[in-house]
Amino acid sequence: MIQGFATPESTETYAREHSSLHYEELNHTGLLVSQAGFGCYRVDVSIPDHEKALRRALLAGVNLIDTSSNYSDGGSERLIGAVLEDLVSSGRISRESVVLVSKVGYLQGQNYELSQKRKRQGNPFKELVRYADGLEHCIHPEFLEDQLTRSLERLGLTGLDFYLLHNPEYFLSWAHKTGLSSEEARREYYARIKSAFQYLETEVTKGRISFYGISSNTFPSPAADPEFTSLEEVWEIAQSLSSKHHFRLIQLPMNLQETGGITARNQSGGQSVLQLALDKQIGVLINRPLNAIIANRLVRLAEVQATKPASAEEISQRINDLISSEEALVQKIIPELNLTPPLQAQVLDQAATGAVLKQHWQSFGTYERWQELEEYYFGPRIKGVVQFLEQRESPPASVLPWIRSHQELLGSAFRAIGSVYQHQAAEKSTQIKTQVSSADADWAEAETLSQMALRALRSTSGITNVLVGMRQESYVNDVLEELGRSVSKKERTESWHKLQEMQV
Repeated sequence: MIQGFATPESTETYAREHSSLHYEELNHTGLLVSQAGFGCYRVDVSIPDHEKALRRALLAGVNLIDTSSNYSDGGSERLIGAVLEDLVSSGRISRESVVLVSKVGYLQGQNYELSQKRKRQGNPFKELVRYADGLEHCIHPEFLEDQLTRSLERLGLTGLDFYLLHNPEYFLSWAHKTGLSSEEARREYYARIKSAFQYLETEVTKGRISFYGISSNTFPSPAADPEFTSLEEVWEIAQSLSSKHHFRLIQLPMNLQETGGITARNQSGGQSVLQLALDKQIGVLINRPLNAIIANRLVRLAEVQATKPASAEEISQRINDLISSEEALVQKIIPELNLTPPLQAQVLDQAATGAVLKQHWQSFGTYERWQELEEYYFGPRIKGVVQFLEQRESPPASVLPWIRSHQELLGSAFRAIGSVYQHQAAEKSTQIKTQVSSADADWAEAETLSQMALRALRSTSGITNVLVGMRQESYVNDVLEELGRSVSKKERTESWHKLQEMQV
């Protein structure tokens, strides 16, 4: 197990060693952190590219890592632990120079199975919130203790620098759905947070964490939102425990399209959550800087190469060719395989892509949504069919030629459809860049949309660190390039309001 915590002295030394980048003091802790951090959502120990990217980031000057117990079902924490163990044991970095943040609250995957096992044993976790099938949530002290132990084991650490309650507002969502009055729900919500804070103070005393905080998607929400989390209320809870409390960090979403962190005056004094955090010297981590969610659609705030879109006629032809190939599978190949009726039905269902595309290709929404469907839905389905056919003993002579032809037709259809969504995304990217450039002259100097998005956030007072999902070394390099450029840190509320007004 790696001993120790991040220290002001070691993080300052680390910052001097990477003087080409820019760092911020994590308010009231004395720790210096790079203006961008390595966000570990969808990062997994089983993927070599993720390991390479994390290693590259740590050695190049990124010294804040943010993860959670539920990211990749613990695989994210295991990856961090493996990389740290190697770099620390080889002397390439010190544990004291890296700020590590993890979060707790979700019961998914292994945690969900643990919860169900405890229920069967008559010893369930207390104060569980059942959010959806396969998903529960909890911030009760007993659960926090269990999860901190597991996180430290996966990370290979004796202590975490920051431990955050992860989206505790799930309780408010559950309460709203079940008809609990807003007043009752909020009273119970903040009582649970207080209980969690009291417990986390004991973990500081034990030496397993240095500080704690909250990551909430509803910090920037309007105060009237039933799921709104008030930083003011949370701060008063911490103050009620002790003037020397260790509540020192919050995390919230903010980006070029979702500006509520600074434009929503949701605190009682008319301040935004960022303004209040700055006043109280609370560190602020920003998540989803490159992924805006607008009207339940994901908009990726990154450069998209312009392309000529395929015509509707061309797409229709590509899809019809695909449907013809699927019909050949049904009429000529399947009858030769002597499959049982259930297996035959399964293969045909998996292969039926053309009809779905014909009916829905124009309604997938965004380029990001199309890419997601291609990679995680259509692609795996046809891959399963191909593997099944290839693995048959003595397959008919027509099978391999059909596979080659069908894969080409599938690729042609996907490229044609993708060109339309890519064209739309490129136009949207250009529009956003124009708006950002008009909102603030400093932001206009960034070269790419992703760098603009990072610059806007890191140049705004009250924001300590911007968490970027750097799952590839190219993403790390993009961030490092921007962090190497100078931009003044100042109050930019007017710029964010201008940006918000242009989007209406």
